[in-house]
Amino acid sequence: MSKLTYPNYTNHCGWNAMLPARTPQAPLSGDITVDYAVVGAGYTGVAAARRLHELDPQARIVLLEATTVGEGSSARNSGFTAPDVLPRTASMEMAEKARNQTRLFTEAFDWLTGILRDNAISCDMQKVGSIRTAATEAGEASLRKVADVARANDLPHTILNRADIRERIGADYYRYGIYLHDTWLLQPAALIRGLADALPAGVTLHENSPVREMRREGSGWRLITEGGAVRCRTVVLANNGFIPRLGFLKSRMATIFTYAAVTEAVKESDIGHLGQSPAWGVLPSHRLGTTLRRIGRDRLMVRSLYAHDAEIAQATAVRELRDRFHRRWPGLRHVDFEFVWGGTTAFTMNGAPWWGKIEDGLYASGGCNGSGIAKGTMLGRKLADLIRGAGTPGEVEAVMGTASWIAPEPFRSIGFQIISALESRKAGLEA
Repeated sequence: MSKLTYPNYTNHCGWNAMLPARTPQAPLSGDITVDYAVVGAGYTGVAAARRLHELDPQARIVLLEATTVGEGSSARNSGFTAPDVLPRTASMEMAEKARNQTRLFTEAFDWLTGILRDNAISCDMQKVGSIRTAATEAGEASLRKVADVARANDLPHTILNRADIRERIGADYYRYGIYLHDTWLLQPAALIRGLADALPAGVTLHENSPVREMRREGSGWRLITEGGAVRCRTVVLANNGFIPRLGFLKSRMATIFTYAAVTEAVKESDIGHLGQSPAWGVLPSHRLGTTLRRIGRDRLMVRSLYAHDAEIAQATAVRELRDRFHRRWPGLRHVDFEFVWGGTTAFTMNGAPWWGKIEDGLYASGGCNGSGIAKGTMLGRKLADLIRGAGTPGEVEAVMGTASWIAPEPFRSIGFQIISALESRKAGLEA
């Protein structure tokens, strides 16, 4: 059996299941020769392929997706995006860095929304803001520093007390919050499906075409899939945490699984438990905390849990997510989950992505650290600029930093378990 070079999920993506069925593009069949091959049809890969076409419209570009668009990792996030950058552990020392990152994110966000508008892509995108919440004294202290940075960087926001949060989301769980005005909520499976289906004619997408092996061939590359091979002069690796499975950047990132659940539609008599705001999203003060969303009029989403390199048992994910759900909405203990799924992200030691040129004709972007839509779009777009000699050299590395060294196995797994246990204890009720 060949090695697994992509996430082979054991559960279906709930976001995708809530949409009408989509017919995927045909897998690669036979051998082809192109100018550019992009591996991974998530936000970064789709952005890189589209931007390469903009800069080199006569080029032959192929985009290879291991599974089907809508079932991959890009559809398995919580559906938050924003042009502004405000780190969870922000401090005044980080304010200038956040401003510079916001400049890059805003450029990518405007480009992305222009694509949505020009192609009439519907993904339920709403500017409803987001609430950073704290359930503990330590969480509140951390968020007060975040508020200082929001003020310094002129980010529109409102401070919320327990009663304010309860009114908005229906849960009496949180003691302090920051409502950030410029966050957008959307349906992530609808977004990535729409972007993939609206690719320009110069980009050919093949789904269910995982790259099993890649190697040098003369001055270019040969990518091997189950159905055929791609010869090209330039490769873009946009498969995030699975870049190391193809033999590159093994000491820069690790694969993390996280989990989400969406409830069944609640009864009319229970709607009041969901709060007075018709749409809202909650982000935790601690990185191992729980993310929440109201979906439509009558559903809630709960996202939490972290596992290193492999999925946890579905029954464990359901049990742990139900515990988090019940602690926040004890009056909804009778409500079942309709969808529960896992998704991967790429973790780096210092929180910075690995981005840029690996060697001649080989470029990569990985290590999104759980922040994917605007960030992934920016990194993919800028990677195409780098390949084509456009933009400002060194800008991305200067603003975003670069992923630091990470220990090999078995020390990586041991370290994750230790750090995860310590951070989980520190998170406490934020989880």
